[in-house]
Amino acid sequence: MSQAEDKFHDPGFPEMLRARDRGAIEAVVRAYTSHLYNACAGMGFDNESAKEMVQETWVVFFEKAPTFEGRSSIRTYLFGILYNKVREHRRKREYQDFDEMAENQFNAQFDARGRWLAPPIGPEEFVLAIEIESVLERCMEALPPTHRLAFALKEVEDCSSEEICNAMGVTRTNLGAILSRARSRLRGCVEKKGIGKKAAGT
Repeated sequence: MSQAEDKFHDPGFPEMLRARDRGAIEAVVRAYTSHLYNACAGMGFDNESAKEMVQETWVVFFEKAPTFEGRSSIRTYLFGILYNKVREHRRKREYQDFDEMAENQFNAQFDARGRWLAPPIGPEEFVLAIEIESVLERCMEALPPTHRLAFALKEVEDCSSEEICNAMGVTRTNLGAILSRARSRLRGCVEKKGIGKKAAGT
């Protein structure tokens, strides 16, 4: 642990952040800018997009500094902000891509006579698919920020373990433990919602 990171564990440091102490803010920015950038790069963002994500993370961090209570580490707090900014970015991109592709995709579902090439799924299956997606998203939101980010990098972005370790600054052993806990929590959350039984038709 660096001297700067050791300082972040000082009981009085959260109060310095809440007061927007310039030195405290600058210390956090210097310590974690590269970590945040590496995380973005690990999720597939190009150089400019990664810098934009990091900049937006710092803007939110500065805005929320007066409410920081120190219940989580600075690192965990920052990665939580970063993850939310990445989700916002991807959602905007998905809407843009949908606008460009929707008409062609819709037309591709029919033959020259206007008949379905592959009939859509029934209403029950459609509702279940939507429900599963909604439950998974809520369960993901309930994970601690570091668990959420590690799981997203591994399972959603399909990053290698080495890329994730470099992005998050953890060892392979730590990453394995984080992913194991994240999967366990997600499984428990989903099962608690009864989704597993519904998907199995029971």
